[in-house]
Amino acid sequence: MSQKLELALPSLPKESTPDEQSLRMQLAAAYRLVDKFGMSDLVDTHISVRLPGTEGHFLLNPYGLLFHEITASSLVRIDLQGNRVDPGNQSVNPAGFVIHSAVYAAQADAVCVLHTHSPYAMAVSALECGLLPISQIALQFYDRVAYHDYEGVSLELEERERLKTDLGNRKVMLMRNHGLLTVGRTVAEAFYRAYYMEKACETQILAQSTGSKLIYPPVDICEKSAVQQEFDNLGQLQWNALLRMLDREDPSYRE
Repeated sequence: MSQKLELALPSLPKESTPDEQSLRMQLAAAYRLVDKFGMSDLVDTHISVRLPGTEGHFLLNPYGLLFHEITASSLVRIDLQGNRVDPGNQSVNPAGFVIHSAVYAAQADAVCVLHTHSPYAMAVSALECGLLPISQIALQFYDRVAYHDYEGVSLELEERERLKTDLGNRKVMLMRNHGLLTVGRTVAEAFYRAYYMEKACETQILAQSTGSKLIYPPVDICEKSAVQQEFDNLGQLQWNALLRMLDREDPSYRE
């Protein structure tokens, strides 16, 4: 008789709604980590956080700063119309506003939206097959990836409706010929999905480059593996460890 091994993970306390300063610090940390793991694109791409208790306000990076330069205090607060809410004259990337405002308008539980031009996700976004279920890492996203066709640089407000429709209630989207978008109820969750999607795409490109026949698990095993990899507080253990690493190496993101 086979026995099921229950995966024992440390319990994490339920976090109260973080205030703006905590969210600023976490968002700045996400920029530093995206850069550290090779997923940044000079001053382009963007990560945002929705602020609680506001009329759709969210934080976005000031356009022109490299990701390793971003700090908690440098982030720009804007509204769903793209207007800067806090004092200052630093602008944001217009494409960032279009993409992120679309997600926040579509998903009420979205707290963090992360968009990258990471190399392997871009490569897979250009493949007709999309993400393939050929690795354990990829299987956590099995039948859970949305796709959005390329329309040029996302500068037109009309694209927001199509982004909303294509994303639906999914938390991961490959933007065809463009890049990756992930959504989280926390910054930790959005970063976790982006990090492992990039890993899944990297594994796929490496496997496809061999020219050998790929092995696919049965469909029921694919779905089983996806369910097994769904957790409460998704990514929080990893996030806590990553913050400790940042604090040892360069805590200036908190400033």
